[in-house]
Amino acid sequence: MTDGFRKWRRSFRYAYEGIKYALDTQRNMKFHFCVAFLVLFAALFFHLSKSDVLFILLAVTLMIVTELINTAVEKAVDLAMPDQHPLAKIAKDVAAASVLVSAGFAVIVGMIVFYEPIDRLFRQAKLQHAPISAGGILVLIALVILTVIVIETRFSDRGKLVRPSLLAAIAFAVSTVITYFVNLTIAALLAYLLSALIFIILYDKKTRPFPALFLGALIGIFVTILAFVCLHML
Repeated sequence: MTDGFRKWRRSFRYAYEGIKYALDTQRNMKFHFCVAFLVLFAALFFHLSKSDVLFILLAVTLMIVTELINTAVEKAVDLAMPDQHPLAKIAKDVAAASVLVSAGFAVIVGMIVFYEPIDRLFRQAKLQHAPISAGGILVLIALVILTVIVIETRFSDRGKLVRPSLLAAIAFAVSTVITYFVNLTIAALLAYLLSALIFIILYDKKTRPFPALFLGALIGIFVTILAFVCLHML
């Protein structure tokens, strides 16, 4: 085994350890990887073109790379300046700004690439409006709340990761209700965008872990869709 190959393998191992450290310790990196998985799965589901997939891969790669650089800058600044210092704050803020810029780019790419496939799917799956009153909508939201409470109570002794978030469930249930009544895809996407912002805020505030928020969102969407399908069949 040559020295060049040993150095290459050692460099690869160090890089792998860096990625593993970021995934183990950085909450944002875990979030980015989960979102990247969902986005790539959606790309396969919608059978996107090669150019669209390349843009998605570029956005995902840029997002992960900037988060890795941000983590490296934070650790280097903490090592060089353990105490608070204005210059240390500037370095961390600028590194975090790079993550924000890459996140904005990823959101724009996602909106451009996925809009037409989602619009086609939205128009094909659109159900005719069954009559439902404002009281019926409130009952539906109450059903979502009861579902979350029952699941949270039932599995409360098995760890927090299986306890769904009530706020996430309500937010995505409301977005699904709005989607049911509107005929414009952009309006439905904006409704889910607001729910996604609530999701991110709850995650950032560390009120619940990502699996709990994601499970709550799934419950809100699934229970609402199931209620509307049953109503449509009556």
